Amino acid sequence: MSDTRLAVIGCGIMGEAIVGGLLRAGLFAPGELLATTRRQDAADAVQGRHGVAVTLDNCAACQAASTILLTLKPQRIAKVVHEPGMREALAGKLVISIAAGVTLVQLAEWLPESSVIRAMPNTPCLIGEGMTVLARGRGVADAEVAIAARLFETVGRCIEVEDKLMDAVTSLGGSGPAFVYIMIEAMADGGVMMGLPRPVALEIAAQVFQGAARMVLQTGRHPAALKDQVTTPAGCTIAGVLTMEDGRIRSVLARTIQEATRVAGELGKPTAADR
Repeated sequence: MSDTRLAVIGCGIMGEAIVGGLLRAGLFAPGELLATTRRQDAADAVQGRHGVAVTLDNCAACQAASTILLTLKPQRIAKVVHEPGMREALAGKLVISIAAGVTLVQLAEWLPESSVIRAMPNTPCLIGEGMTVLARGRGVADAEVAIAARLFETVGRCIEVEDKLMDAVTSLGGSGPAFVYIMIEAMADGGVMMGLPRPVALEIAAQVFQGAARMVLQTGRHPAALKDQVTTPAGCTIAGVLTMEDGRIRSVLARTIQEATRVAGELGKPTAADR
């Protein structure tokens, strides 16, 4: 990808995480990346941390690049792509959007001459442990999807699904870390209640989640089978599992994803202020 110039539009927390991942992986030299921010102080900070060119001019950045990554919030993306000259600057180019709730139908309507891909990364991208899911627009070639996947693989795992599943992806993958943090905190609270110092309890709980997750990913075994490995007859684990079941934890967590999916589907819809 050394001959490809990438513009990261709206380079905030997620955009900067991706820029850092690309540079660490060696996919781009600093001079092959462009980024934009809304304020000059933010531009100076990003440029200082990564050595990439940063501008406040979205249109100029898009004109200079062949691949565009829109790291914009759903409330801002429509305004940015409708800035004067943006449609022309993006015509004939690969445009990847991470705006939650903004569908491929919307992106194609705004940018009819661009190849559009929708992506949903999550905040663990900041430490190279992200989960990103892609959905391709109509007519997008496998080679273009491969470019998008390679970008996000520098900060974690990346898979592809249909666009109709992206609201569920947003709730499970995008919002999911927040739900896990609550579970880690709650388990650590239990450890504290039973006498563990809080730093010790937090470290144990966090490592338990990390280790258990890696067991699922690396062994390919169903979580229920892995649970059964730990659950011995008349042991403390089965006692704890039954307590969780008493609290309807499966239903609560599943309903959490269901409700977050519902809200995710509303994020990309225009508000009265947009009309």
